[in-house]
Amino acid sequence: MPSPHLYDYAIVRVVPRVDRGEFINAGVIVSCARAGFLKASIELDEARLLALDPAADLEAIRTTLATLPLICEGGERAGPVGRLSLRERFDWLVAPRSTSIQTSPVHTGRADDLEMAAQRLLQRVVRRPA
Repeated sequence: MPSPHLYDYAIVRVVPRVDRGEFINAGVIVSCARAGFLKASIELDEARLLALDPAADLEAIRTTLATLPLICEGGERAGPVGRLSLRERFDWLVAPRSTSIQTSPVHTGRADDLEMAAQRLLQRVVRRPA
């Protein structure tokens, strides 16, 4: 039986007004270089975002969030950053920024199934409790 994968992850946050510092979690980025795995799962709760800032630019935020999975996939569709190695793309994605799309500090996890780990994280940190 193979040993569990160690992976790094960060939470994707939308900060509609950087001056206020309020945010909602809108996704997760999971990386395991050993397994060749890099994935961003995004679920923006627009109602929650608009509760923080009714004037939030939803179109710009949607567009920016949509680029994260493309960057994780790599390749020409992701532009110049898509040509970086998997680890370099992860590091680029989680680098500190003072824009409306930010990430949490990087955390580490362990899982047998990285896809399932990404889904569990999304459920735990992004989706509203039932």
